[in-house]
Amino acid sequence: MLLRPVRDREDDAQAVRFVADAALLAPPSPRDPPPDRAPLPAPAVRRPYHARHLARTDPGGCWLAEDAAGRPVGVVLSARREGTWGLSLLAVLPEARGRGVGGALLKRALEYGRGCLRGIALVPPHPVAARVCRRAGLELHPATRLTGTVSTASLPAPDGAVAEGGPRDRDLMDSVDRRLRGGAHGPDHEELPRHAGLLVTDDFAGSGYCYLSGAPGGPGGTGSEVRVELLGATSRRLATRLLTAALGAAGEGRRVRIEGLTAEQQWALDVGLAAGLEPDTAGWVGLRGMRPPSPYIPSAAFL
Repeated sequence: MLLRPVRDREDDAQAVRFVADAALLAPPSPRDPPPDRAPLPAPAVRRPYHARHLARTDPGGCWLAEDAAGRPVGVVLSARREGTWGLSLLAVLPEARGRGVGGALLKRALEYGRGCLRGIALVPPHPVAARVCRRAGLELHPATRLTGTVSTASLPAPDGAVAEGGPRDRDLMDSVDRRLRGGAHGPDHEELPRHAGLLVTDDFAGSGYCYLSGAPGGPGGTGSEVRVELLGATSRRLATRLLTAALGAAGEGRRVRIEGLTAEQQWALDVGLAAGLEPDTAGWVGLRGMRPPSPYIPSAAFL
């Protein structure tokens, strides 16, 4: 087995996607039935731009494992953001499990995060994934997801102004990040607007932001599903305002997905339920050296 850095190239991005598809969408072991839905992080981490972005910003935290024939059999993607380490993806092909591939990849990612006081990961609902993340020192907090079609008629109007965001809001978002998760997303706020719309709110009481992908007229075109990619705010009231505006922007009857909600995000459950979305359990949010950020909806790809 050979470990090598993930490169900022299309062929490496496709190799990451191949491994993620085969690993995350397969049952944890040959004795288990196939999952009835994609695990928590699969849709986001399979996007090629995600791997290429992290290969540029965090080459020391992104590794591919290849067999003797040069075929990719495992991948890890991790990032450091101002003292906060994020495990974005760890996947091993089913036929390569039990050979130390996952352990070797995790070791590289943990070495890259050495010195970071905080850590975060979205953990899919697989027993193997839970064991791996506990081994990495992460506390597992059960997560809920909201899915369904939006009923805008049952949504109240946002209680304040929400505007379209842009590069001018970078300092605002970095400040919110530092308050909630101990480290700004930094360069992620340059990549995300290329693929998701950005909503911001800022008034005398505080500030917040929300990325929304797949919405009508948003970056990347209209997808079959609208996703809340990342949301952070300085208060539950502002977070409620942002999520209400985001679901309104998604539009009547559009299918929406919101993931990674810990027990601290009851405000998000209230908004989602009011909009006709349905809750379901979905893996864990893994944390190290920090309490669950709130009010916060993590990004499966950028955490």
